[in-house]
Amino acid sequence: MSRNQQIRLFSALAIRAPFAQLEATWLTQHPDNPLAIDWGPTTAIEKKLAAGEPADAVIVTVKAMDKLIAEGVVTGGSRVELVDSPIGLAILPQAEAPDISSVEALKKALLAAKSVCWSLGGASGIYFQTVLKQLGIEEAMAARATTIGEGFTASQLIAGKADIAVQQISELLAVKGIKVIGPLPDAVQQPTSISAGVLANAQNPQGAAALLDFLRSAEAGRAFEAFGMSLRN
Repeated sequence: MSRNQQIRLFSALAIRAPFAQLEATWLTQHPDNPLAIDWGPTTAIEKKLAAGEPADAVIVTVKAMDKLIAEGVVTGGSRVELVDSPIGLAILPQAEAPDISSVEALKKALLAAKSVCWSLGGASGIYFQTVLKQLGIEEAMAARATTIGEGFTASQLIAGKADIAVQQISELLAVKGIKVIGPLPDAVQQPTSISAGVLANAQNPQGAAALLDFLRSAEAGRAFEAFGMSLRN
């Protein structure tokens, strides 16, 4: 690998929480290859790439990766599968946790909330809106929605703007001072699947490939699992 060469990474927010630990480990092993990471929802990353912003590697949803490879933006042979990240709900620690063990219980909990926060730009928030339609409460929830374009929905709990936050569990856990009460019920659960790849125009493709190999290591796997994610084969 090239020495003293930075690796620029565009990454979905889903893996940001464990990445603090992972980046520290990477730098211990590869001190001459620091990471420059741009975090954001997959939709924002796709826009950056379409605008021609340079990077060496990208971590996005499986669906987006399929598209980027088809378009020749990502080198197909470089692709690695990382994690499945389930969607969950969070509250403040002192709040009483509602029952969300079934679809009907989830519906009652959402309707009883003063405000529910989800992200309009993130994969989990986009999917959650389809869940609200499925439950027949889309209009009712519009009146008590606190939506954000991107970022961590649990931050709105801390700010006092919502009493339930919905997002991938890994993203909820990135915010200190909140409590995850559980995943969505199986009947309406849709984990976000995450892939990584090296960009076709990468300035440091060797370094990017080494980083992706590291993210498939046993050590990285343990860090991902600690934040509620399961490894993809």
